Amino acid sequence: MPRFFVPSLAEDTITLDREAGRHIARSLRCREGDPVELCDGRGTDGAGIISAIAGETVTVTVQERRPSRGELPCAVTLYQALPKGDKLDLIVQKAVELGVSAIVPVLTSRCVSRPDEKSFAKKRERLQKIALEAAGQSGRGMVPEVRPLLPYPAALDEMAKSGCPVLFYERATRPLGEVLAPRPPVLSLLVGAEGGFSPQEAEQAAAAGLAVCTMGPRILRCETAPLYALSAIGYTYENMR
Repeated sequence: MPRFFVPSLAEDTITLDREAGRHIARSLRCREGDPVELCDGRGTDGAGIISAIAGETVTVTVQERRPSRGELPCAVTLYQALPKGDKLDLIVQKAVELGVSAIVPVLTSRCVSRPDEKSFAKKRERLQKIALEAAGQSGRGMVPEVRPLLPYPAALDEMAKSGCPVLFYERATRPLGEVLAPRPPVLSLLVGAEGGFSPQEAEQAAAAGLAVCTMGPRILRCETAPLYALSAIGYTYENMR
């Protein structure tokens, strides 16, 4: 069923924005009476039917409201060291599908890609659009924010103030399962770019209070590692009793 985010579900009749209307009318070729699902981005879903289509203007009548069911039982912020090329596009898309609450790009010593503030601002706009589309496709109840790029020390400071901060390091021995066992309600994860983290960066993270963990004996690509971690979290919180 088509799903779209709207500013509010307070009214019983809602006119969708032009982009959503164009998608419904031209791409999906929906008709009056077809069902659609709306979400206010704050945890409430609305089941509705298309009551009118006039060109690219689409009106939906809300028939039922209910809590969104697409959120993880815990809040997870992903701090992702900036990878090369368009790998961050994939990471954002899949991390949103897997339930991440926010994504923070981080600049570390081994990042090959080192954009200036202006060029990354443009990239961030595109990444936020990817997050919006992924949230709609996967039935999320909110759209995770892609936040501004942070230097590594600032990311450590921010994570140290959050609940259960974790850095993944290939030389670590502490398993992620040990950290997840008490099922903390808030998690923040720091994943490296190509080449991972330097020993000095791992030491800085430990000194800041982060749990330095391993993902197992295999060396994962920078675009695979965060998805592995989020999958492990989802399985632990949603499928283990």
